[in-house]
Amino acid sequence: MELLKERIRKDGVVRGTDVLKVDSFLNHQMDIALFEEIGREFRRLFADCGVNKILTIEASGIGIACITAQFFHCPVVFAKKSQTKNIAGAVYTTKVESFTHGKVYDVIVAKQFLGPEDKVLIIDDFLANGAALEGLIDLVHQAGAQLAGAGIVVEKAFQPGGARLRAQGVRVESLAKIKSMSEKTGVEFEED
Repeated sequence: MELLKERIRKDGVVRGTDVLKVDSFLNHQMDIALFEEIGREFRRLFADCGVNKILTIEASGIGIACITAQFFHCPVVFAKKSQTKNIAGAVYTTKVESFTHGKVYDVIVAKQFLGPEDKVLIIDDFLANGAALEGLIDLVHQAGAQLAGAGIVVEKAFQPGGARLRAQGVRVESLAKIKSMSEKTGVEFEED
């Protein structure tokens, strides 16, 4: 998605060789017009999959998932990183290690919101090592739901997550695949 790549080139900030800050438009301050184009592209990519539920993880993926859901006319469920008093009853739970936070979370989804009747599209902002995506896939499987695939905004293709998940048969569609990055040279994208 050229619009996204241009925005990353213009406003993304590389830290070291593995951190890309896109907080000015993607995951702190959100550019809703860009999100609309992202959602439209995910709809195009997964149009024939019968998606009736979108799943993401707290918190950065929620905005993107909500805009994407408008194109699918379906609800969004987000996996919470902690049990709250608002979640009563049975839950699906899995462990997820956050690359960004360097922390392991128990993520949960109430069973009432995900079940065998669902055809689930997972949406997330980043894919690096794949731990969050693997956790969300585990929740889909626990629910007996069908996985349509995963829509990822930015994939760090130089890290192992995307390749490993594709090798397992998971359909992963990334809108911008980063081949390499550094503070000196910026971001280099894989060819489409």
